Amino acid sequence: MTLQVLQHTSAEFLGLMEDHLEGRNIRFQYCRPFTGKVPLPKPEAIDQGLIILGGGPWGSAGARDVPTLAQEVSLVEKVLQAGKPVLGIGLGAQILALASGGGTQATALEFSVGKATRTADGALGGYLPPEYPLATYMRDWPIPPAAAEVLARDERGRAALWQLGRNALGFAGHPGLKVAMVEDLIMEFDEAPAGIEAGLTQLRLAQRNIDDALVPLMTGLVKLMGWMH
Repeated sequence: MTLQVLQHTSAEFLGLMEDHLEGRNIRFQYCRPFTGKVPLPKPEAIDQGLIILGGGPWGSAGARDVPTLAQEVSLVEKVLQAGKPVLGIGLGAQILALASGGGTQATALEFSVGKATRTADGALGGYLPPEYPLATYMRDWPIPPAAAEVLARDERGRAALWQLGRNALGFAGHPGLKVAMVEDLIMEFDEAPAGIEAGLTQLRLAQRNIDDALVPLMTGLVKLMGWMH
């Protein structure tokens, strides 16, 4: 089993999620079209599933759209039609929303560490914690389609985690965000969100809780996606 993981920046990767996949012998392969050296994966090449990561300051609502936005939306549409698992994180969740009849809301580039609250007891097969840290470094916000089930909301009532069909998930925040990833994002781009130092302090303080919450969260995610055989 090999999952295709679509990156939009050098800095943002699976982070703490990598260990959970590797521990289950689930292989993953990063695709980096932003380098200009490799194309987006073909829909037919997505066999076990597609993970679309965040994009730092890249968004999808018009202010600073990721250059490959239209092609990625088309790719996800085809992967969903084929019934393959799709996991969207940050900008990836926006792309999943756009590909499935939802939309995105224009918001400023934001770096925050808050909490998400579960809205459905059986979310992720019952493995989603009642509350979990919501670490967000993102421009714009995904609006899930009417057909999606919202599994968790942030402190402002926005959809923080939602499920589409039986094997597609959108995470507004990055459930495995690491401090080093944010530090690298700051260095990689000429644009950074306001309050960056306060955000980094919050993220450092929350790192243990993020790690702890990821244990049940990844158990439920992997089962839902059908990645355990």
